[in-house]
Amino acid sequence: MLKRLPILCAALFALAACSHDNGSGTAQPTAPAATTSAAAAATSSPAPAAATTTAPAAAASTTPAASGTTAPAPAAPATPFVDTGKWVEGKNYFLIDPAQPTSHPGKIEVTEVFSYGCPACNAFHETVDEIARSLPANAVMNYLPASFRPDENWPLYQRAFLAAQALGVVDKTHDAMYDAVWKSGELSTYNLKGSGLKPKEAWPTIDDVAKFYAKYGVDPKEFVGIANSFTVNTRMKRADDLMKAYGVDSTPSMVINGKYRFTASSAGGYAQSIELTQWLVAKEAAGK
Repeated sequence: MLKRLPILCAALFALAACSHDNGSGTAQPTAPAATTSAAAAATSSPAPAAATTTAPAAAASTTPAASGTTAPAPAAPATPFVDTGKWVEGKNYFLIDPAQPTSHPGKIEVTEVFSYGCPACNAFHETVDEIARSLPANAVMNYLPASFRPDENWPLYQRAFLAAQALGVVDKTHDAMYDAVWKSGELSTYNLKGSGLKPKEAWPTIDDVAKFYAKYGVDPKEFVGIANSFTVNTRMKRADDLMKAYGVDSTPSMVINGKYRFTASSAGGYAQSIELTQWLVAKEAAGK
């Protein structure tokens, strides 16, 4: 147990480092990259209350946003819906009112609201990968990139995701983008070898992001052109509007079929987030 303590601390620190107010302008401590072992260790521990990056309050909109999906995994068996009283609306998960339209007709849509620039999302993303693998055939994994921390370069990461989605490479690059931000540091806004944020002039640019995607067969000029296109600008606006309509005020957040939302903290931990997702999918499938 003592040998695992540093790993647990690293993962929890990565989460706690995400919790601060938008627009503070204050550089925060470096959030260490969450390794595979750290994320795995965290799945058995409750997520701390301050495990998210908080978004400013904003008016809701019902505009749907284009989102991406990773490569489909073999479908897991559907879980029958049984309400034992374990999961409580208003405590573990929250109703989205009004419910929002989804972008996958005929499927129950499971959406993570995230940012590559969010340390808590980096720590949580392996759990999200496990959630995606656990989904039954009637459900689909979906991603909604947030931009509400311009003081940490999040609009750039949102633009990168939506451009990669438009170019059809998200399946190959999603996890690798986290590594580029939090492991190699090639696309990091943080000073991973020191503390706090890098000076703004050292922040990654869309040209830097294009060089990263070139490793996956994308022409850098084409990537920059798509990233700065009217289509991607429109999708960025739609993503922001949909996040507000969901009532999401922190990342990472999970949304089930445009009707329910929760965080790892409200679920009780990483492992509980997987269980709650499965339960809400079963609830939706049963029409309860």
